[in-house]
Amino acid sequence: MSVESLGPGPGPGSEPGPLCPEHGQALSWFCCSERRPVCAACAGLGGRCRGHRIRRAEERAEELRNKIVDQCERLQIQSATITKYMADVLPGKNQRAVSMASAARELVIQRLGLVRSLCESEEQRLLEQVHDEEERAHQSILTQRAHWAEALQKLDAIRTSLVDMLTHLDDFQLIKELEIFERTEEAEGILDPQESEKLNFDEKCTRSPLLTQLWATAVLGTLSGTEDVRIDERTVSPFLQLSDDRRTLTFNAKKSKACTDGPERFDHWPNALATTSFQAGLHAWVVNVQNSCAYKVGVALGQLPRKGSGNDSRLGYNAFSWVFSRYDQEFRFSHGGQHEPLGLLRCPAQLGVLLDLQAQELLFYEPASGTVLHTHHASFPGPLFPVFAVADQTISIVR
Repeated sequence: MSVESLGPGPGPGSEPGPLCPEHGQALSWFCCSERRPVCAACAGLGGRCRGHRIRRAEERAEELRNKIVDQCERLQIQSATITKYMADVLPGKNQRAVSMASAARELVIQRLGLVRSLCESEEQRLLEQVHDEEERAHQSILTQRAHWAEALQKLDAIRTSLVDMLTHLDDFQLIKELEIFERTEEAEGILDPQESEKLNFDEKCTRSPLLTQLWATAVLGTLSGTEDVRIDERTVSPFLQLSDDRRTLTFNAKKSKACTDGPERFDHWPNALATTSFQAGLHAWVVNVQNSCAYKVGVALGQLPRKGSGNDSRLGYNAFSWVFSRYDQEFRFSHGGQHEPLGLLRCPAQLGVLLDLQAQELLFYEPASGTVLHTHHASFPGPLFPVFAVADQTISIVR
């Protein structure tokens, strides 16, 4: 609306309203730019709202009334929708939640009942197996005891007989006595005791795939990722780059000249040791290996040699290291130059390591599925360090 078309405001019959504090005229217009009521003088050519978009106050009021009516209608519809939702939907939702919770409860009880049943059956089977092995070893020892007790009696009788001959026979009788040779041959026929595995208790009787799987799953659920394993930067090969948080190793085919050569550093193979060693208890850590097609993860003794290109410092090729390795699509467990192929159906994105030093057991697993990939039993001769090697891309210790 142009400024010239502005009228004086309400007519004589209009009720008096608020006045403009500047001009004392009725606030009969509305400035859309400043969003406030103004008088005709404010909206005129010399007024402060000159050039602004101006509307009559009653038109603006009517527009607002229509908006309020529309809003009230929308609120009424929304209230009706909410009322219907509360009356029709929520009770059904609640009923379904109760029903599904009951079904879920039954499923938990059923499945854990099956697990308990399997555990009880496996416990009974293994305990019977342990008992049978104990009885077998005990009977073998008793048999050996009886055998050697009888041998002692024979040896004692032969010795008594020979002493008697030596005491009572004269020279002529002695040289005629053939029993001397018979007794000597009989004594020589009794051999000295030899070590026999039959006399030892076979610890393999407690090894069970089900027990290992359940035990590993239970342990990993509480220990996985809790070890604060970090890499000792003094040991890092010059072919590797270590991240600032000392958890990530990145392979670099070009040997770094920035690395100072110390006695702890691997100078040829792309290896690195952790800062912490373990000599007792149960330990677990996880390594992200999804970006690498060539890596080794495992444990090593602190006396693992660090220098040279020989097998002494090559992980898995000596008596100082036990490692799970991947090269392209080939997976294997290596120790002492012996390499056991592992028929994995897929490449794990993460590799977990579980070290039970009480049971002298090293276990590798896939955290995503809880699948045990390999288990190794050994008599570890000393404290063990987590050890790593990477010859492609990057591997990282999971926080």
